[in-house]
Amino acid sequence: MSPAQPPPVRRRRPRPATGWLALAVPAVLALLAGCSSAHGAAAPVAPTGTVAAAAASGPTAGTPKRQPAAAPVRVSIPSVGISAPLMKLGLQADGTVQVPPPDKGMTAGWYTGNPVPGETGAAVIIGHNSTRFGKAVFHDLKDIAKGADITVTDTRGKSRHFTVTATESVSKQSFPTRKVYGPTGGRALRLITCDGAFDADGHPVNNLIVYATLD
Repeated sequence: MSPAQPPPVRRRRPRPATGWLALAVPAVLALLAGCSSAHGAAAPVAPTGTVAAAAASGPTAGTPKRQPAAAPVRVSIPSVGISAPLMKLGLQADGTVQVPPPDKGMTAGWYTGNPVPGETGAAVIIGHNSTRFGKAVFHDLKDIAKGADITVTDTRGKSRHFTVTATESVSKQSFPTRKVYGPTGGRALRLITCDGAFDADGHPVNNLIVYATLD
């Protein structure tokens, strides 16, 4: 590596999404956790969260190179019968967060703009409640209780256990972006899906947010 360091690189901050929550990777965070009405219409997703800007820099002389964190590949929540593969979710061209495709409703997604689960900061996993194809991965997430275990396994086979500290159902019109996606000194995890009653168009009006910390 050249001794010259590249200029700091800042991640784009995702903007509040206004689209629908469809289980499609091409779906914007407005397509957050996919939720469909009884008629199969994708429900609107909550606004995307603000991601803390991260500056990239090379290792200093004499400092051992740190092994990159392994990507998460599975999330399991035994208490509510959830065990699902994870796909990577990035940002759309308009700055909103992607969501899993509708035809992969039983697959959740890890937002790569935030830390890897187990690293310092708030890791975010998004999953649909339902899609036009039926029940989806986080359909029963509403039944999770404080103190429940959430296990995230990475590509190296290492599992990290998180304990649920709180849950909240919030209107998509007042999604707590900074609270969910913003920086934190601890090793946190947030799970997000759709929740609440349906509006006149058959779209869930709320998002369910599960907060957890590394054991």
